[in-house]
Amino acid sequence: MNVKAQNVTAKEQLKTKFIVNPIAGTGKQKDISRNIERLIDKEKFSYDIIFTDSPNHATKITQDAIHNNYDLVIAVGGDGTVSECATALIGSETALAVIPCGSGNGFAYHFKVKRKINDALQELNNNTIKYIDSCEANNIPFVNVSGIGFDAHIASLFASTKKRGFFSYIKLTLQELSYQAQEYTIEYSNTRETLHAFAIVFANATQYGNNAEIAPNAKVDDGLIDFIIIRKFPNWKIPLFALDVLRGRTHLNKNVRVIKSKEMRIYTKQPFAHLDGEIKHFNNPIHVKISSKKLKILMPNEI
Repeated sequence: MNVKAQNVTAKEQLKTKFIVNPIAGTGKQKDISRNIERLIDKEKFSYDIIFTDSPNHATKITQDAIHNNYDLVIAVGGDGTVSECATALIGSETALAVIPCGSGNGFAYHFKVKRKINDALQELNNNTIKYIDSCEANNIPFVNVSGIGFDAHIASLFASTKKRGFFSYIKLTLQELSYQAQEYTIEYSNTRETLHAFAIVFANATQYGNNAEIAPNAKVDDGLIDFIIIRKFPNWKIPLFALDVLRGRTHLNKNVRVIKSKEMRIYTKQPFAHLDGEIKHFNNPIHVKISSKKLKILMPNEI
């Protein structure tokens, strides 16, 4: 990737803040303090740990970390925790890393972060800092995968479910297949058109999580958003579509259209979307755009 990068070495001890969401996902972070103490290279990291206790608390903690000149914030949680941290970090010189403990972990898995929490912690000791793109919808930031239509409908229902995890998400999706395609008017690259779609996904990275790649060709440092337009199709084709998503072939599906653009304005009768899984209500149009290389992240060296 054509991005600035620097290897983290023993000579560069990073002042680090671990931000732990204790209720993310299925509780893999239960023994996180002990595991951090055991596995982190203390010649590379000087660190402290803080647990969130309310929505948006991670954003406030991150803002304080930036103010106190921390080099690195490590989000221990799911994509919601990542998004809260990234919201504050965009445009700053403090980097972001992720220990995946959520239901999907799409942002972390895009960068091939290890799935087992102890492996991911050890992986921090051999990482690289790089700059990636960030996005926003009506001035609200997001960094991974967002969308409107069926995407937002499911995210809204999932937010109120008591049982988390991938299988709960799939069960909910199957229960809502009567959802009807909506009419949208989109504007991008001097083009305006009206269409019907089941969903329009805005992808900075490739996947929702659990290797479900909705935008297999998305790149986090190309200065473009992948807008994935999913047309309504018969229910009997759903297993085939799901296989394409899980095999990284979504862009080849006949019911999918991909538009790569720096920005898009979307007009709809139901202007609400999910941004990295969090529901947001907007006024028309929803203006989605990218900011090139405004977020520093710590990623595994093998990427």
